[in-house]
Amino acid sequence: MNSARRADFWIPLLTVLCDALAIEAAFILSYWLRFRSTLFDALGFVREDAPPLYAYLIGSAFVTIVWLLLFHSRRMYSSRRNVNRSDEFINIVRVISLGMLIVLSAAFFYREFSYSRVVFVLLWVFSIIGVTIGRTIVQSIERRLYRKGRHLQPAIIIGNGALADQVYTRLHRHGSFGFQIVGYFAEQPADPSLHLKASTYLGTIAAVPAYIREHNIELAFIALTSRDHPQLFDLVSECEGINIEFMLVPDVLQVLTSQVKVRDLEGIPFLPVKTIPLGTFGIATKRVFDTIVAGTILLVFSPLLALIALGIRLDSPGSILFRQRRVGLDGKEFTMLKFRSMIVGAEERDVEAGLGIKNDPRRTRFGRLIRRFSLDELPQLWNVLRGDMSLVGPRPERSHIVEEFSQSIPKYLDRHRVKTGVTGWAQVNGSRGNTSIEDRIKYDLYYIENWSLAFDIRILLRTLNAALTFKEED
Repeated sequence: MNSARRADFWIPLLTVLCDALAIEAAFILSYWLRFRSTLFDALGFVREDAPPLYAYLIGSAFVTIVWLLLFHSRRMYSSRRNVNRSDEFINIVRVISLGMLIVLSAAFFYREFSYSRVVFVLLWVFSIIGVTIGRTIVQSIERRLYRKGRHLQPAIIIGNGALADQVYTRLHRHGSFGFQIVGYFAEQPADPSLHLKASTYLGTIAAVPAYIREHNIELAFIALTSRDHPQLFDLVSECEGINIEFMLVPDVLQVLTSQVKVRDLEGIPFLPVKTIPLGTFGIATKRVFDTIVAGTILLVFSPLLALIALGIRLDSPGSILFRQRRVGLDGKEFTMLKFRSMIVGAEERDVEAGLGIKNDPRRTRFGRLIRRFSLDELPQLWNVLRGDMSLVGPRPERSHIVEEFSQSIPKYLDRHRVKTGVTGWAQVNGSRGNTSIEDRIKYDLYYIENWSLAFDIRILLRTLNAALTFKEED
């Protein structure tokens, strides 16, 4: 068993053990707080007779097994190389909440023993916290090993264009994913201007099957354009019987991002190629969620907003807020708000300074600080309350930029099928500032066609994580 395979066995096993320990600890802590401590007496709860601890321990064994099976059914004990912490947290909450329903159902039918409802609530909270902490620790250990170059999974790239270059730059020795790109196959070496040129050219696509067999490669990223699809079919056919995982990277704009399903109308099959992104219920749900979250953040962080306003006022002359007309839903303009982070009249020097550059000379000293943690975006929560924007969606642009890109970028105007957002799927994936507009469109369209409330929560969690680290300018 090679190093990467050992890691893909021991890391999931360690995760299972941590989950089991966290659930057992949650049971014991919940029992102790309810029946052995004076916390709930002080809170005014009626004191209950303490049931025997062994009964809870027996119940915890059942619960632990059920929950571990639920985690397994959600593929949360498979290879850990591509796990995102925000996605992990959402799945943990889902699985434990479903597990609690199962436990409550079992307790309802098992009348011989009475379980405290307070213990159930505490168990739900402590299990989520404990499992999350345990998995975060395991993931930190795993990523530290990857950063040291240990247990990296060897992989190859098939292709030599922009898509292949993107795969190489993002995944090679990546601290989160643990991949090591050993080289690439293509009909000819990559262009010298691409980062892929630094990787090893291994030969033509026809040589892939023999290389896979000889070097026991188990993962290949296929980054071919649509015109190369005949070669792809031949390659897959030649690799029959080989334990290899092919991961296809679709073309940036030529691929439809909708979740395509066949619909039957009066016996005639139809294949939808474009759908309405949010139905009536989805629009209402998203609006309620936006209002509650945005209102809560503005209320809780109102002292911070006041301090930022004071800092801007003391740092440089001019208004506290920066107002700019942007294009939103259905192409309608609105006034977007930000905390001012640049000198007055900075818009007039756009051409001179360049948009989205680092160390922009137009920024104020205090502006650098608030942009470092994305605090300049907080006034947009007022835009969210007003209904101009959503918490999550494609970032709004100015009208002349929209007009320019709509003429040159396919599907650009599809961004305006939903409300623009304070943050978005493109931003949490690093596509902001002076990055490729084609990449941003790809992520924006994917978000629009695959929207769900859970997707919004996932993006918000990743945005929070990014704000606490480093961000490029938008």
